[in-house]
Amino acid sequence: MTAQAESTNPYAMLQEVATITFDRIKREHEDIQKDPELLRKVMEEELLPHVDYKFSALKVLGKHYKIVPKEQFPEYISVFRSYLITTYALAMAYYNGQEVEFQPVREVTDETTVTVRAIVKEPGKPDINLAFKLRKNKKTDEWKAYDMVAEGISLLSTKQGEFESMLRKDGLDAVMDMMKQTINKPINLEAAKKV
Repeated sequence: MTAQAESTNPYAMLQEVATITFDRIKREHEDIQKDPELLRKVMEEELLPHVDYKFSALKVLGKHYKIVPKEQFPEYISVFRSYLITTYALAMAYYNGQEVEFQPVREVTDETTVTVRAIVKEPGKPDINLAFKLRKNKKTDEWKAYDMVAEGISLLSTKQGEFESMLRKDGLDAVMDMMKQTINKPINLEAAKKV
């Protein structure tokens, strides 16, 4: 596949980004064990450039999107970006070199959203099914991920459910405070592996 095709094919792009991210975690495993905060740096540098965190942030608001004051959006999106980095770092804390098998790359024609599936395999343990949802930006034609689904549980849907009643009762400030609490907690590898 040509470099041009890889940049416009979401299957190839996601496989490449995930492989680079997993390889870096494996390569820096010792350093991450000493300083788990490095996982945030890996997520920000390797994964986040390929995540449409603005779209995800707004999608998590659901129907509350319409009632949030527009002047709060920049701060909310900034906090959500940091929260997403932390969430992905915690999700990757379990990874220590397991085999990741991606579905074969296929051609994409007129689709504007796709789901790329992967399986994490570890001898003696059940396989973990992952799916990454990607969307094509109408303005840039760039593919970016906006949701990760692990064993059928959508990160976006989960967060939307968590935020729903808080948004309704206490507003966006309460949601941002909750996200900041998560962001400010140090990454604990052992606790993250149990989740």
